Amino acid sequence: MQPAAEVRRYGMIPRFLHWMTVVLVVLAWTLGTFGDDLPKGAARATGLFVHMSAGLLVLGALVMRLVWRTVERPPPTLPNEFGRWLGAFADPAARLGHFALYALLFAVPIVGIVAQFARGDALPLFGVAEIPSPWERDRAFAHTVTEIHEIAANALVIVACFHAAAALIHHFVFGDDTLVRMLPRGAARSHGTDGK
Repeated sequence: MQPAAEVRRYGMIPRFLHWMTVVLVVLAWTLGTFGDDLPKGAARATGLFVHMSAGLLVLGALVMRLVWRTVERPPPTLPNEFGRWLGAFADPAARLGHFALYALLFAVPIVGIVAQFARGDALPLFGVAEIPSPWERDRAFAHTVTEIHEIAANALVIVACFHAAAALIHHFVFGDDTLVRMLPRGAARSHGTDGK
């Protein structure tokens, strides 16, 4: 049986998937936003390949997170000053924020895949294989879907920033363990709490 302090923390797998997703989203968004600034040729092609690979990994990590939540329930929400401020709105606001994050983590890569196919291009699978486009090239449709992909990606980053800001407010303003529960164990210890 786990000690009480352990029960309050997220497990190793959810923490790994969380921080892997953070890194992949930042990488994919950066390359998607600034990839056209790379020199034409190999550099730009590599940037696009890494962008698409990161997007597929985000989708895979999301599926793993959802499956893992059925295996290992997340720790219960801690009572905190932020929740007292918002009162009855605290739990719905947190749920809405998490739902928006999960929905966008799913939608952004899926719309990106549709955009790739709309251009008539195959979807590379990490350089090992590829899925050919099921459609003929359609420039107008590809342009529209690419714009939706960009808007959704920007929305994802904005929602993720609000999520991060809330975690930092919990930690530095209210002094609770909300952030620490998702930090790697060594980082949690350096903050002198480790969920205790």
